[in-house]
Amino acid sequence: MFTGIVEEVGKVAKIEQRGENRRITVEATNTPKELGTGQSVAVSGVCLTALDIKPRSFCADLAPETWERTSFSRIHEGALVNLELPMKADGRFGGHIVQGHVDGVGRLIEFERILDSEGRDSENWWLHIEIPSEVEKYTVFKGSISIEGISLTVAKLEKNRCTIAIIPHTVELTNLGSLKPGDPVNLEADVIAKYVEKMMKSEPAQSPLTVEDLVGQGF
Repeated sequence: MFTGIVEEVGKVAKIEQRGENRRITVEATNTPKELGTGQSVAVSGVCLTALDIKPRSFCADLAPETWERTSFSRIHEGALVNLELPMKADGRFGGHIVQGHVDGVGRLIEFERILDSEGRDSENWWLHIEIPSEVEKYTVFKGSISIEGISLTVAKLEKNRCTIAIIPHTVELTNLGSLKPGDPVNLEADVIAKYVEKMMKSEPAQSPLTVEDLVGQGF
């Protein structure tokens, strides 16, 4: 399990075709030092298995399904990716519950400066994302959403358009600044909303036993 708090930005150093799968090599300063072979790591919001770990890099194999149904379809050698190690049992819960299971791929519409009270550019940004229906139904105003593995809060929601307020710290420490309009982005909805939906769809419980029922049965 992850929390959507990006620990480091890595760089895709190599993409190799290996049979049906693709193997990516990610270069990073700190993340490889804490990984063991077979352990999980979130790469731009996708939970992957670390392989061939070296002091400053690790590899991961991507099945065709992962490649085609995530934003990895746009990555290239040199692309920046967000990295997060699994949450420790005694760690702080800084973001929200993120599983690393992509629910859908959105599209970056625009990344624009937020204007201050005098109409001038502020330090902050609006991130506008087009989200698919399978994610939109779980998205609510001021709710949590994971975009490229980053735990973010929905500031505006208009049909299939989701807007997030981004502070300079988030731009500097993630891959958001490297994205362009039209780029696909990995989206993961808040898992709690999915459980609520399932419970709401489940069969209604049997009516509680009443006094009338007991009398009718001779009690």
